Amino acid sequence: MHDLFKDDDGLFMGTPRSKFFDIVFNANRNLVEEELENIIERMCLLEMMIDDDDLERKLQELKYTKQNELEDRKTDAFIHSMGNVLSQNE
Repeated sequence: MHDLFKDDDGLFMGTPRSKFFDIVFNANRNLVEEELENIIERMCLLEMMIDDDDLERKLQELKYTKQNELEDRKTDAFIHSMGNVLSQNE
C-alpha cells in the first residue's frame, strides 16, 4: 500500500509525510488543531503508561534498533491523521 507514495511519480505524488503537511497547512485550522491535540494527548498518555526515569534512553535505543518498524509506523500515522482531517474537512 505504501508503494503508491514512494516517489514523486506515484499515484499520490509525494510521500505520506509530505501529503500530511500539505493537508495540515491547507485544511480547516480547527480540524487540524483538533487532530494535533489528539496526537499530543495520545503521546502524553503513552508516556504516562511507561512512567520511567530512563524514558529518553529507551526511546533512543528503540529508534536505533527498530528503525524500519518505526518508519512504517510513522507512515501509517501520517496516513491515519490525514484521513482524520480529510474526513471532517467537508
